[in-house]
Amino acid sequence: MSTYVVTNPATGQSGTPFASATDAQISAAIASAHDTHQNWSRKTTIAERAALIENVAELHRKKREELAEIIVREMGKPLAQALGEVDFTADIYSFYATHAERFLADEPIEEFAGEGQAFIRRASLGVLLGIMPWNFPYYQVARFAGPNLALGNTVLLKHAAQCPESAAAMQQIFIEAGFPAGAYVNIYASNEQIASIIADPRLQGVSLTGSERAGAAVAEVAGRHLKKVVLELGGSDPFILLSTDDMDYAVDSAIAARNDNNGQACNAGKRMIVIADLYDEFLAKFAQKMTSFKPGNPMEDETYLGPISSEAAAKNLAHQVEEAIENGAKVYAAAERNGNYFGGVVLTDVTPSNPAHHVEFFGPVALVYKVANEAEAVALANDTPYGLGSYLFSTDPEQVARVADQIEAGMVYVNGVALDSPELPFGGVKRSGYGRELGRYGIEEFVNRKLIRILK
Repeated sequence: MSTYVVTNPATGQSGTPFASATDAQISAAIASAHDTHQNWSRKTTIAERAALIENVAELHRKKREELAEIIVREMGKPLAQALGEVDFTADIYSFYATHAERFLADEPIEEFAGEGQAFIRRASLGVLLGIMPWNFPYYQVARFAGPNLALGNTVLLKHAAQCPESAAAMQQIFIEAGFPAGAYVNIYASNEQIASIIADPRLQGVSLTGSERAGAAVAEVAGRHLKKVVLELGGSDPFILLSTDDMDYAVDSAIAARNDNNGQACNAGKRMIVIADLYDEFLAKFAQKMTSFKPGNPMEDETYLGPISSEAAAKNLAHQVEEAIENGAKVYAAAERNGNYFGGVVLTDVTPSNPAHHVEFFGPVALVYKVANEAEAVALANDTPYGLGSYLFSTDPEQVARVADQIEAGMVYVNGVALDSPELPFGGVKRSGYGRELGRYGIEEFVNRKLIRILK
């Protein structure tokens, strides 16, 4: 049973628990979303829904400070980064408000040579369930809700148990934006209730961002009931340095790739793979910077690293580091840990037999590997059960093209980090999940591509 309560990881103080949904409330939420799809979504135009999505964007901008402070309390994100998340979230909603009509326009089938005409008309499916994580409380919701509400699907949103305040704030924003009550429905549901929601014949699909275990459980239930699923799961993204004409830039990029959101991002650069002739210089500079940041109060403007999201998460991260060391990893450098405040850690000599080689570290812990050549770098980058994103640094355009083609990941970012943008599709392969969010592809996941052929 999920307990929806805010426990500030910076202070350990817990607020008053939010009331979990009763079965009757869950039933009413499904009915409301279904009725709204049948009686509102199908009677509105894309342009009308897009205008409401733009209202959502503007309300995020108007309430940015209030919204940012909520997630600082919920999961410890430094305030400057929390404000940045709210701004990016607003940009995602605006992106779909601007482009939804073009993305969803009728598509003539150019290859059709028969009599009359044939085209694809994109239509909504109905009620969708979104299951969202704590690490980006607004951004993750926008990736799912923005395109689907513009399309005409209605949304049930189950947020992480530690994010009930931001969940309630978003529900209020959709109401203030002008959406009817059943278009976006926040539910404080339990795992058992989630299974019953997925089984309901009125539900048409599920989008989950979270752990492998949660993804597998949801996909299993959805599969039994023939429901479409989009999964964005974990990642252990490689940061590959093959050549550079600016080592300081490469190091700063690696620091940013590893430490954004207190190191708690699925697509963070977690494994630093460095060509041998650059390894020593990179490692020394990288380790010095990794351990120079003192985690501090996330509400202070100058704080770069805040606390890990919860006591349990901090303990798990510490256990992963200890297990890595017990299996032969070397601590090249480590900053101090104080409860939930976890300083940077740099591990080397991690072999394929070490459990650390194949797990995801969710916090400011980096594994640094030395490779002899390009082929070894590619093999090491792909030696992971995950395949979300990757970062490639090279001054050789031919090498960039060659290596990018070989990386087994949904995304390859070259010579830069923090390059996410609303128009760029986001998603992975292997155990990082399937399906795409953002960009045009993000509005194409839960859609009926209906063939219409007119003879005369």
